Amino acid sequence: MGKETKTNAMRRLDALKIPYKEHYYTASGALSGTEVASELHEDPSLVFKTLVTAGKSGAHYVFVIPVERELDLKKAASVVGEKSVAMVKSKELLPLTGYVHGGCSPIGMKKFFRTTIDISAEGLDRIFFSGGRIGFQIELDPKLLKNVIEFEYAQLT
Repeated sequence: MGKETKTNAMRRLDALKIPYKEHYYTASGALSGTEVASELHEDPSLVFKTLVTAGKSGAHYVFVIPVERELDLKKAASVVGEKSVAMVKSKELLPLTGYVHGGCSPIGMKKFFRTTIDISAEGLDRIFFSGGRIGFQIELDPKLLKNVIEFEYAQLT
């Protein structure tokens, strides 16, 4: 794999010498998370999606949850101390994060936003999440992710 095909997320992991596995699948557009899990031949409980939200205060937050689950907006707002949070519209995602819908990684966004990962990842020794482009997934031990980004665990679904 050439350097030109590396994403911001992969370059960040490489720079920090964090071991990870790259996974690729062919997709003509954004797949649902469960379709991604199927493409990877992995249990959907190990495959996570990255969701970007805006709080009532105007601040942005990132939530990383299992693909087969839905973000509980009330729980998410409570975790970050907001009255409410709402999903960022797809068209706002690229200018805000540098990533497109279906290819949003919690690593390597244009700006770091407070990040919370669903508590279900805490006991796992590996999770999959977007590598920063549709068709790219990163497999990483969540304990190592702490060396790359700040995040907290919470019940989000």
